[in-house]
Amino acid sequence: MNIISFAQRVFLSLSLLSASAAWADQQVIPSAPQLAAKSYVLVDAASGKVLVENNGDQRLPPASLTKLMTAYIATLEIRKGQIGEQDMVTVSEKAWRTGGSRMFIQVGTQVSVSDLLHGIIIQSGNDASVALAEYIAGSEEAFADLMNAAAERLGMSNSHFMNATGLPNPEHYSSAHDMAILARAIINEDPNHYAIYSQKEFFWNNIKQPNRNLLLWRDKTVDGLKTGHTDEAGYCLVSSAVRDGARMITAVFGTNSETARAAETQKLLTYGFRFFETRTFYKQGQELAQAQVWKGAVRQVKAGLASDLSLTLPKGQLDKLQAGMTLNPQLIAPIAKGDVIGKVEVKLGDEVVQSTDLIALDAVEEGSFFRRLWDSISLFFFGLFN
Repeated sequence: MNIISFAQRVFLSLSLLSASAAWADQQVIPSAPQLAAKSYVLVDAASGKVLVENNGDQRLPPASLTKLMTAYIATLEIRKGQIGEQDMVTVSEKAWRTGGSRMFIQVGTQVSVSDLLHGIIIQSGNDASVALAEYIAGSEEAFADLMNAAAERLGMSNSHFMNATGLPNPEHYSSAHDMAILARAIINEDPNHYAIYSQKEFFWNNIKQPNRNLLLWRDKTVDGLKTGHTDEAGYCLVSSAVRDGARMITAVFGTNSETARAAETQKLLTYGFRFFETRTFYKQGQELAQAQVWKGAVRQVKAGLASDLSLTLPKGQLDKLQAGMTLNPQLIAPIAKGDVIGKVEVKLGDEVVQSTDLIALDAVEEGSFFRRLWDSISLFFFGLFN
């Protein structure tokens, strides 16, 4: 790997600087608030960085926060075309008899997938969760396998699901950090269905039930996600808000009341928006450089990122960032689109705060026989002198 030209390095540095605001004085960052909760995290949605955490990886009963995964699986199946929102689901006796919070669907009746999804997210219906789980996987037990496979794929290493509802089971658990990871996936992967989480009420079977997330009424910047409560779990809340284009996610486990979970969550959101800032410096697929290619049909390939490069830091530090880029000096065709061909590092002083791969944005096929022969000779002498 060799360092790219001075002009490219200056370009990257100036790009970072121009994206940041200027502060006259250094921002003072106070200690994070201490919440009256068993476990909690504050996460920036763009970068995924954990800004505040207390027992964030502790395995705890998630109660109805479980339904975030139930809804996630359902919307994933819709996007894959495995089920349709207007499919009619026949309510089983098991779904109808499931206790706890309910949508009040009736055994033997048919309810659309869309209505069940609303009943899960807004009304926290255990009956709706079981009905949709059975429709997707044949049984709630089989659906739990889908939940656990999704948790593994998302990196939720402290979660295990036994049912679609969150009703108590000693082998059913999750963590605040894992729930924040899941919330981030729900928000980023499917904005259309995420809009359901901001709805304040849902009317079904002549019964109007409110969304239990009190912050939807108290804070206009909050647009989701889900509450949970059992005697074992206490009062839990996963929430998200957007202010000035930045999004924060919180997960709070084990408060002592419905009011407390809202108030403690509000403390985290206030702290995050007040003292931290996020910038997306480079977008997925944006061309950052041209890398030289040997033995190829073309001489250069565009280099960029596989995902957005977003950073979250205390306010006042973003304007101090410097970026550097290295490219592999001996890229030999063929090159597939997405192959790693270099690296971008963002530093705050001497500390590397972000490092990510540069990838080929296009494929490059092998060149002609004479191109490959000439480049082989050139690479031989290149190796001698370098």
